[in-house]
Formats: sequence, C-alpha cells, structure tokens
Amino acid sequence: MSTLCNFVDNQAVPASTNDTLDVTSPHTGQAIAQVPLSSSDDVDTAVAAAAKAWPAWAALTVNARSAKLMALHGLLAEHTGELVDLIVSEHGKTRAEALGDVGKGLETLAYAAGAGALGAGQATYVSGGVLCRMDRAALGVVASIVPFNFPFMVPFWTLPLALAMGNTCVVKPSEKVPLTMARVAELAARLLPPGVLNLVHGGGAVAQALIDHPNVAAVTFVGSSPVAEAVHARATARGKRVLALGGAKNHLVALPDCDLEMTARDIVASFAGCAGQRCMAASVLLVVGEQPALIARVVELARALVPGSDGPLAMGPVIDAAAVTRIEAAVRGAAESGAEVLLDGHAPTTAFAARQAESGGFWVGPSVILHRSPKDSALHEEIFGPVLSVLHCADAQEALAIENASAFGNAACVYTASGAAAEFFAQRFAAAMIGVNVGVPVPREPFSFGGCKRSRFGSSDITGDAAIEFFSTRRKITTKWSVPADQTWMS
Repeated sequence: MSTLCNFVDNQAVPASTNDTLDVTSPHTGQAIAQVPLSSSDDVDTAVAAAAKAWPAWAALTVNARSAKLMALHGLLAEHTGELVDLIVSEHGKTRAEALGDVGKGLETLAYAAGAGALGAGQATYVSGGVLCRMDRAALGVVASIVPFNFPFMVPFWTLPLALAMGNTCVVKPSEKVPLTMARVAELAARLLPPGVLNLVHGGGAVAQALIDHPNVAAVTFVGSSPVAEAVHARATARGKRVLALGGAKNHLVALPDCDLEMTARDIVASFAGCAGQRCMAASVLLVVGEQPALIARVVELARALVPGSDGPLAMGPVIDAAAVTRIEAAVRGAAESGAEVLLDGHAPTTAFAARQAESGGFWVGPSVILHRSPKDSALHEEIFGPVLSVLHCADAQEALAIENASAFGNAACVYTASGAAAEFFAQRFAAAMIGVNVGVPVPREPFSFGGCKRSRFGSSDITGDAAIEFFSTRRKITTKWSVPADQTWMS
C-alpha cells in the first residue's frame, strides 16, 4: 500500500515523520492508501517554498498568470475521468456527483483565468493634473484548509483566484480524501512554477501550524462551525486575513401552491444528494398547511434510492464509521423524543443495510422524520447525512420565523408557483444563499459563495467577485507631474 508524499516546489517530498493514517474506501471500509501526519517542520518547508516563489509569481502580469491558469484548466479537464475515479474511490460519491465536483471546480478555475478583466484597477483625474489610480496587490502566501466532502471543488474555491491575484498557496487536503488533490498537484507541476502550489498532508497539527506560521498572510477554511470559529479566532489573533466557512441547517419551505412532483424530486435530490454530506443540503422541510401528498411523494422517492455509484437512483456511502454512528444516533434520538420516522434509512430490511453487511462499507439509507415539536434537536443541529426533518407550519409567517431563528445562515428555499410569495420569502429569509424552487441554491460565478451567522466567520465570501477582494489588497496611487493652471488644495 502506497504512502502519499507532500508536494513542495513541484516535487514529491516525504513527510519528516513516520506517522500515518489509513485512507479508507467508504464502499468497503478497506484501506486504499496511507496519508502521512506531517509535522510543523514539513509546514515550514512548504511555506518557505511558497514564500520564495511569491515575488516572481506576483511580478508576472495578470494576463501571464491567467494564461497559466487557463492552461491548467485544459490539463485538468483532460484528466477529468481520472479525477472522477479518485473521488468515487476515496470519498464514495456517485460518478455523476464526482463529475459535478470536478466540473464546478473547473468552473471557478475558468472564472479566475479571466482575472485580467475581473481584477482590473481604476484610474481617474481627481483634480487638474492629479491622477488617482487603484490597483491590486497580492497578499503573499495563502493557506487553504479544506474538508472531505468535495475533494476537488472546495480546494478550487480558494486556489484559482488566490493564484490569479498573485498569491502562492499551501493546501492541506482532508486526511480522509487526500488522493484527489495529490494528483492535482502532480498535474499542476507541469505548468506552474515551483513553489506556487504546495501540498502538506496531515491532521489538526498541520492546520494549526499553517495558521500560526508568520509567513502565511491569509487562511481559508471550510468545515464545521465550532472549528471554523476556532480557526477564525486563532488566525485573526495573529493578524491574518481569514475566511472560515462553517456548517449549516438549511430550510426548505413548501407552500400549498407548489408543483408537487417537481418539488418532491427537488427535495429528495437536495437532502439525499451526496449522501447529505454538503453544506447546501436540505435539512428541514417546513410544510405550510396540510400537504400529505407531498410528504408521501418525498418518502416514496427517497425509498426508491439504491446503494451504488451509477445510475439515476444511486446514492453513495457516507465517509466513515463515525458518520454512520452520528446519523443513526440523530434518527434514533428524534424517534425517542416523539417524532415519527416515516422512512428509516438504518432499518435492517433496507438495501443499504444489506450492502453495509455485505461490503463492510459505510452505507446509510435516506431517512425522513416527521416532527411534532419545533424544539426537537434534529431540527436545529447539523447532522451532515441523508436525513430530512419535516415540520408542519400553520402559515408562511410561522415558517419564516423558524428559518429566521436558526443559528445558521447558509441556504434557504421556497417552493411556490407565485412570484409574489417567492419575493416575499426571498426578501425575508435570513440565509445568505436563497433558492426559489431550487433546493441547492449554489451561486454560480460571478456570484460568490458564502453564508452568514454561524455558517461563516469572516467578512467575505470565498468565490466570485467577493474573493477578488479577499485575495488582494487595494492600492491607491495619486500622481502629479506638472503644476496645474487651476490651483487647488492638492496643488
């Protein structure tokens, strides 16, 4: 079984320690590789390489950097099939989901390749003979600490625009899914100068060393809210620019006039897609009025899902045994609190239970829970699995009040045929990413990705136009070359 190396200065570099973790396939629970638990010395080596490469990389014209990123886009696109295979193997996504993972990451890369226009400065005469202009300066070394749930896309929330703005990067992939980014680093070495993109494997100790490193100028993080909050506090205390995205509890509101079939299919795709392991997944369905047919159809469609990697009804495994335990505990706890489990994805009679027993993997079927009390913990705590909590609401105001009261602020959606109702909710939802008949309302470039409240710690979004601000500093330069005829205070 192979042990991964770190990737520094466009070369594979063994970690300085002998400590490793197994990388397990969620399909079987079997180890498929080993990932090193690197040390702070390894972080020092990677950051030093990035810092050394930064002046020359930042000195390139934005068009020169964009050309390299466009070439990288083409190279990675050529290797899409290989990257999809790695994602399926180490993460457990279905092939369609893995293809979407790569495709969305490439979309952010293509957007960043247009940074020559996106990051253009401004200039104007503010007085006779006095010109003010604004341009953008790179920050330096950017550290990116990423989660397991999107092995390709989430690192590419940071890398493309950070590099386009003239920064160099050190990435810590999730130790649960390191294979995809290890291959990306190998491919990128064909096109990017040494030290521009570096990879350090490991766990929390590596993340802390990156945050603490004096030569790291900015940190991006994606993970759970408690950890995101801790990362933000630690990085800001050290004077760094930081953006830490946390968890979510996303609400879907179904109004009585919604299209039943479209709504039911979208709800199931939202809460069960990617086995519920995404921060944009539906968590809570607020049904306004009595809509038994909608709830029945959601349960029917969810029950039709099957364990696997291929086909329109396939749903993959969750990441590890700890996830299985957490999800099962949430469903069991809801039942014990008085909720009705309409669909139990952990029942021994399901195809998912059979697949788990047969393969040894981490297979969990979708669950749908009908709650009687709005105080049930499953309605408020992030479960991060294929679990949908359903709650009846008397009217739109009650549904809106529940969404507004959430500690999280990532996504919300309303299902309706009424433009007036859609606008009512869109203007009043507390979440930062809002859908109308779209259960996974991920903004596409140039619009930026990011939540609010306990879903985001930091003042920026991580992609799109907001990321251009985060990954650069505005410089304002005022010049005068001759004494103007009209004297002013600036003269």
